[in-house]
Amino acid sequence: MKFILGTKQKMVQYFNEEGKASPATLISAGPIVVTQLKDKEKDGYKAIQIGYLEKKKQNSKSKLGHLKNLGNFKHLREFITENDEKLKLGDTIDVSAFEKVKTVVISGVSKGKGFQGGVKRHGFHGGPRSHGQKHSEREVGSIGDAGSQRVFKGKRMPGRMGSDRITVKNLVILDIDKENNHLLVKGAVPGRLGTILEIRSLKIKL
Repeated sequence: MKFILGTKQKMVQYFNEEGKASPATLISAGPIVVTQLKDKEKDGYKAIQIGYLEKKKQNSKSKLGHLKNLGNFKHLREFITENDEKLKLGDTIDVSAFEKVKTVVISGVSKGKGFQGGVKRHGFHGGPRSHGQKHSEREVGSIGDAGSQRVFKGKRMPGRMGSDRITVKNLVILDIDKENNHLLVKGAVPGRLGTILEIRSLKIKL
């Protein structure tokens, strides 16, 4: 499995050799540094911890002791793997690792939209305008029955919307720019501009 962290830059139009346009997202991916190797004997599971982006301010003493001389990283992430990549502590991974990868899985935190009503949050149709209903065009409507005298858990109602972890699978890689560490994928990815994204390829057994 290949993996890397990236920052969402912007959406662009990509034209292939036939002149067909496709919506695409430009991601600034890597480079990342391996900061810790976890194994089953010591930690109970196999994983690789990586660091991404240099932090301007100094980290806490505990974090500096953990990172040692590897760098002052702003973001640390873990990727569960079988360590079949033969990576060592301090190794650097850049966007060139995805040269032979066709599709990727991208995870990130979606845009936060604050407190929203039922029409926007759940797609409710609202009430009719006629027959004496004056201000019920975007109301939720009845939220319970007379017998139970309560509102059941899980009822779709207004509330905070967005800021959820979203994973999009099977995104096609359109182009890779090694010099600028850019990755161009087809379609949209979660989050706003500047969102930290987890990009990985999954080994599929045919």
